[in-house]
Amino acid sequence: MTKKKLEQPMMTYTLWTVQGLLALLFLFAGGMKLALPVAELTKEMTLPGAFVRFIGVAEVLGAVGLILPGLLRIRQGLTPLAAAGLAIIMTGATVLTLAGGQIAAAPIPLVAGLLLVFVGYQRSARLAQS
Repeated sequence: MTKKKLEQPMMTYTLWTVQGLLALLFLFAGGMKLALPVAELTKEMTLPGAFVRFIGVAEVLGAVGLILPGLLRIRQGLTPLAAAGLAIIMTGATVLTLAGGQIAAAPIPLVAGLLLVFVGYQRSARLAQS
């Protein structure tokens, strides 16, 4: 087997693992934003409650967009778009975390955002090849 043939299944497994973990992360985070009372959500942040709910909806839909198109093999171009949208949310989360003075917590949304950029780039490159 050539090196190219060995790398392709490994990258596929890596992408699906990262996508699955990110989808679980955003299903949990978005679900919590939708389930908790608004007063509880806005206690530690200065964002309006309706905006936090909107972010929760976007996170849940983004999580679904990371998994379902590839799983069902329908509209697979939505996966890079979902990853890009969630990366934008994570950019905002990183900025808000830094602005709130929580420098130690900032790498968490930063790493999630970088993983989303990786998924979006790899999935769009694979779509262009097919």
